[in-house]
Amino acid sequence: MIKLYHCMSARSFRPLWMLEELAVPYELVMLPFPPRVHDRSYLAVNALGTIPLLVNGETRMTESAAICQYLCAVHAPTPLQLEPHEQGFGAFLNYLHFGEATLTFPQTLVLRYSRFEPEHRRQPTVADDYAKWFLARLRTLEPLLAERPYLCADRFTAADVSVGYALMLGQHLGLSARFTPAVAAYWDRLQERNAFVRALQAQEAAALEQQVSTVPAPDTIPDL
Repeated sequence: MIKLYHCMSARSFRPLWMLEELAVPYELVMLPFPPRVHDRSYLAVNALGTIPLLVNGETRMTESAAICQYLCAVHAPTPLQLEPHEQGFGAFLNYLHFGEATLTFPQTLVLRYSRFEPEHRRQPTVADDYAKWFLARLRTLEPLLAERPYLCADRFTAADVSVGYALMLGQHLGLSARFTPAVAAYWDRLQERNAFVRALQAQEAAALEQQVSTVPAPDTIPDL
């Protein structure tokens, strides 16, 4: 069975959401954030000390967008991915990685320079600049989402999971009020998906059972 190591509402929420979309059995291991500090035994499992970590037999993966792509591939055929012969295949791959590399990355710097650093090292101007960086790149989705419900092929795919998590993180950071109209409506649609709701419920239930905090505070989202 697939085993996913996860912290509340962290990047590992992407593969958790994907597992629910695919209806694939999995074991969810909840960790306190950051695990490399609060559960150092985890370093024996993942020397990086980061999450996610997905283990499936001999396969071990730590990159959330790559895990989404992997899950689609090993559980194909699935409408959650586009095949190479489909129109929009390139866009699918691009948005799958856009969610992490372009949208989530600047948000981690917002967190670092507004909350993670000691008080004397915080840089509000830098944090604000990276928030603007995130929002500017997010706005590039506005024309597309004004015309279609999802990013690729007029259907929900793993690319939406990847970008959707970036919107989830943006909401935790208090940036959702600055989403453009079509992006905000898109985020509302994603949150209505049954698998998204199940993923939220799964992490909370597992955290309670494993006696890990269920509070997805903004300070405990990405593992830098």
